[in-house]
Amino acid sequence: MAGELLEFGYLFAVVAVTGAVALRLGLSVIPLYVVGGVVVGPHVAGRLGMPYVADGEVVALLAELGIVLLLFFLGLEFSLDRLRAARRNIGRAGIIDLGINLPLGIVIGLAFGWSIVEALLLGGIVYISSSAIVTKTLIDLGWIADPESEPILGTLVFEDLAIAVYLAVVTSLVLGGGGAGNGGVAAIGQSLAIAFGFLGLLLVAVQYGTGLFTRVLDIENQEAFVVRTLAVVIPISGAALALGVSEAVAAFFVGMGFSTSGHRERIERLLVPVRDVFAAVFFVWIGLGTDPMLLGAAAVPLVVAVVLTTPAKVLSGYLGGRVYDLSTHRSLRVGVGLVPRGEFSLVIAALAASGTTQVMREVIPAFAVGYVLVMSAFGTVLMQRSDLVERLVFRSGTTEPNA
Repeated sequence: MAGELLEFGYLFAVVAVTGAVALRLGLSVIPLYVVGGVVVGPHVAGRLGMPYVADGEVVALLAELGIVLLLFFLGLEFSLDRLRAARRNIGRAGIIDLGINLPLGIVIGLAFGWSIVEALLLGGIVYISSSAIVTKTLIDLGWIADPESEPILGTLVFEDLAIAVYLAVVTSLVLGGGGAGNGGVAAIGQSLAIAFGFLGLLLVAVQYGTGLFTRVLDIENQEAFVVRTLAVVIPISGAALALGVSEAVAAFFVGMGFSTSGHRERIERLLVPVRDVFAAVFFVWIGLGTDPMLLGAAAVPLVVAVVLTTPAKVLSGYLGGRVYDLSTHRSLRVGVGLVPRGEFSLVIAALAASGTTQVMREVIPAFAVGYVLVMSAFGTVLMQRSDLVERLVFRSGTTEPNA
């Protein structure tokens, strides 16, 4: 117990130091949290015989809470009425995003001689943006109140729903020997039925449970208020994960339920510090699982993917922004805002590691951790320097004001 407590102290010391460095340099804390996790993890500090933070179950659980709370806060910004009102734009922007980025990843995999299943895994890794990283950066930069936040959040919602279907399919393909035959088809169908049944129940609760959400938090005591909020969002997210449904999507829906309860501002005021603590653990956890020694085997696919998928994601986001009738400048910010990749890419990599081929077990996981590290850092820097990106793209010497 003493050793574990010391490890956690070490982890939070890393968070404090990297956060201070980020503030001093004027950078986002996210990539520095990830790099800090790499340095103090078992693959760097551990190999050097130095004290290190193990990538254990407890840290992973705390990181999971970070994902849940980040997406819960994202849901607070969306009411179900707003989601329904924007469903056509969300669908159109989401299909553009899916249609450009998933096939591109598949083509890259096939170009390297991988099988269709291996290429499909790569396609998922490069397709989906990081809801956690993007949401955190939107909040940190103040973009959450800007017009470009709506297509960014809408696309993230579409991606999270699409990835639920994707994971059900590829899980059957990877673990079921390719998913051939009636057994594979039945497994896919069962997984999809469970996922959409659970999400459907959540949507019904969000639609008709406003009064219940209001009464649950109708209490003056701040401690009880925080505990009651967590007592709703965490068990529901855990139940979703146990059923094979994205806990992030479940947390998002719970956030939507609370968004119309009349307690949104109080939730944001009291739970922001809690969210930020667990979110920091999540980003460090990404680094803890990154082994720099394995990146060599995936170096060429990694470079190709970064070079091709960055402009592809910017393009798809730009087109999505135009679907929402945003200006060209704000649409470009939408594209830039979708560049970071993170948690779901690592989930797909973990699934690939349980496969049967060398590419699945070794190359794809190594590719994924390198890709997430590069894209999380590069993506957040692009968002911070979006004014420079606008000047380079439009060559006008000016950027659109954030009014």
